[in-house]
Parts: sequence; structure tokens; C-alpha cells
Amino acid sequence: MTIALSSGALPASFRPKQRLGFNTRVSFNDDTGPAQGLRDGIELFKQAERLGYQSGWAYQRHFDHYLSSPLPFFAAVGQQTSRITLGSAVIPMRYQDPILLAEAAGTTDLLIDGRLELAISTGANAAFDAVFGAVDTDARTEAKRRQARFLSAISGEVLHTVTEPGQGAPQGAELRVTPHSPTLRSRIRQGSASLHSAVQAAELGIGLISGTVLHGHDEGETFGAYQARIIDAYRSNWTRIWGTEPPPVAVAASILVGTTAELRDKYAAYDLERRTKGIAASRPKGALAPPRQPEGAQISPVFQGTPDQVIEAVFNDPGLAAADEVVLFLPPAFGLAENIRLLADLAQTVAPAFGWSAAFSS
Repeated sequence: MTIALSSGALPASFRPKQRLGFNTRVSFNDDTGPAQGLRDGIELFKQAERLGYQSGWAYQRHFDHYLSSPLPFFAAVGQQTSRITLGSAVIPMRYQDPILLAEAAGTTDLLIDGRLELAISTGANAAFDAVFGAVDTDARTEAKRRQARFLSAISGEVLHTVTEPGQGAPQGAELRVTPHSPTLRSRIRQGSASLHSAVQAAELGIGLISGTVLHGHDEGETFGAYQARIIDAYRSNWTRIWGTEPPPVAVAASILVGTTAELRDKYAAYDLERRTKGIAASRPKGALAPPRQPEGAQISPVFQGTPDQVIEAVFNDPGLAAADEVVLFLPPAFGLAENIRLLADLAQTVAPAFGWSAAFSS
């Protein structure tokens, strides 16, 4: 299908984008070190806010050259920004103490004036079990248990009633997480990589963000078609269960706008690397090589080329067409200047064609 770009009208199947975001791993390399990586990460969020981005997301990855603890990072970013929302995409619940996470999330959200958006997941990495400790059940069951406990905690529910007096907790005291941010639960999302997890998000009454790796597609089904089916399942189940309009759905994607021939060559090379190496593509110097790509997993395409080519490719992708928010997935090995250029070119040359407009800029 070919889209007529000159008319300025959105295709009928394409939802106008309410928000524009980006996703960074806040990576560092062996030459610059983690302190510089964190400083660059803060600067990236500041520049994104200046460009009018409504959301910024940081990926959590343990034991590598990436951000491992998003909440203190967001607390720091929040002191140097004022409007952009700050989100994790994603935090695997299998490796979190749900009560401690709820305390940290409530504290962070209050410090940054209610701008925290946490995306959590129920996936797991078997290699980490030796560090975080084994569990009696399988990893996914344990992750779901911790997820439920976390959602109860941030909702302000009573977690325990003291039956015997103790220091700081008299008999009969009802223990709740403090400090409590009363609206935080409405800003929790499920990081969804499958149809099942999207339905689970609807059942839990939390938002949805879909990433760049999916599992469980039908034979011959494209990444975008499966992603659109995931989003539709989330929305239909939400409406059936809650009887209300579902929250806006965010989709992360590599949308690399080449405004010069040199940039187009660079982004085409990244595209080739993603198609040949999959999840092992674009690693900062010193980062661990990931295990081989899981069997049956799909990696999202890279949308790269001239502005008009990128616009047409995004219009033709069912998953991006179905989303309410587009989140630019930044190549992990790119540096600060390269990432700022990506943010600027997307916001200034392509995103307005998606029905998006900056809610703020300076």
C-alpha cells in the first residue's frame, strides 16, 4: 500500500499519536565509565523535554553496562526536568521485593511531582536466579505473585495487621506502604511481549506498553500484525471487564529518520545489524554478549530512510498504527550526541505527520 503524504490526512486505520516518547538503556562503555553514562542519561532527558517529548523511558538491565536501578535515576532526572514523564520499561518483578519497590516508587513519584510511570513485567532470566535466589515455584508464577503484592502495596491497601506489640508498631496497627502516592497505581503498565500478557494487563486494570521483542505469533504473521492483535486483545478485554475506555497504549520502535545521506547510511547499517544479529546488535564497548535469541521470538523492524520513507513505513505498520503513543527505541551503542539528533529529527520532521504535537517546548 502506498500512502499519499502530500494530503496531510492520516490514513483511516492510523490512530493519531497522543504522546511521543523515547526509550534509552542509559548505557556506558569501558572508556567513559558508568558515572558519565548516568550524566549523559540525565542530559538526554533534559534535551527530550526541550524538544517537546511527553515521555522518557529507561530500560532496566542487571549486571551489565546499562542502568540497573531506574528509580534513583528518575529521582535525579526529576530534579532537572519539570514536565516530561519518567518511566521504566521494564522492571522484571521476579527480581524485586514488592514492598521495597512500592516504597521506592512512592518516594520517587512524590519527589518528581507525580510524573512516574512504571512498566513492569513477569518475564525472567534463569541466569539471574543464582544471584537473586531460587523460588519454590516457577519464575513466572513467582513474578505474578510479586506483581500482585506490589500493586496492592502502591494502592494503599493494608499489608498486615500487627497481632503482637513491637517497636514502632502497636498491637492492632494496620501496616501500609508509606509514603503513599495516591495516583501512582493509575500510571502502572504491563510490559507486554505476548497476547497472554496483554490480556493479563487488562485483567489487572493497568496500562500497556509493547516493546521490540514479541513471542507467540502465528506462523507467517508479521511483527506489526501480531502487535496490532495484542493491542486489540488488550482493549477489548479492558472494555469487557471494566466497561470503560482503556488507557492509551504505547509502542516502542526503532524509528530512525535520516535527514542526511550520512545518517541514512548509518541507520541502514544499524538496520542490517538488527536483522542479522537480533538482540545482540548495538552493544556499548564492554557490554556482555546476550544469549542467543529465544526460539520463536520476533524482533521489531527498523524504520529508517528519508523522512517521507519513514512516514510511509510507519503508516503501513499495523502495530504502530494501532498505538496511542510512539516510543523511539534508541540504539544502545549510540552516544549522547547521536541520540539527541535522533530525538530532534523524529520530533521535527516526522512525528507531526502522525498527528502529534509537542505539548511543551522551550
